[in-house]
Amino acid sequence: MNLPNLLSLLRMGLVPLFVIALTRGDMGEALVIFLVAGVTDALDGFIARFWAQQTLLGTYLDPAADKLLMTAAYVALAIEGLTPVFTIPLWVTVLVIARDVLIVVIAAAFYAAYEVKTFPPTMISKLTTAVQVIAIGLVLLANLLPEQGLAADAAEWSVYLVAFLTVASGVHYVYVRGSSHGTPPSD
Repeated sequence: MNLPNLLSLLRMGLVPLFVIALTRGDMGEALVIFLVAGVTDALDGFIARFWAQQTLLGTYLDPAADKLLMTAAYVALAIEGLTPVFTIPLWVTVLVIARDVLIVVIAAAFYAAYEVKTFPPTMISKLTTAVQVIAIGLVLLANLLPEQGLAADAAEWSVYLVAFLTVASGVHYVYVRGSSHGTPPSD
């Protein structure tokens, strides 16, 4: 167990605190927790690479912590009445989760069929993740500052951009995986 892995575990531990803050209606606390989680994500990656502390455990913990936080955020922020100003449309939350499930299913299938063990993210996938994170921050900010209509407008636009990029990156992932491994390996 090294520092990057401990930071990933800390990020997982922040998820219930984030959800509790949201259910209490404390958007400021939820935003701070979300930002702290983001800092731990950046730090664990930097430390792992810079000080050569990458581990097999970390390759599972880091994305698991990320997906746990993102899924909790999208689900909680889609609950009607939980946020005072802007709620993420349920269909957007479904798209975000469905894309992640699709990627896991495809990865499992390619592992089983072709023993493919690495699935590096594409540029559109990285962009999608960044926009998903920014959208959560904007939704939290819009609900923290209800008198600022601009924040709610920015949150709304970011959520629609998330929907578009989520679909585009999911289709791209299927296309890239299908074209790179479309035929079974020869014996």
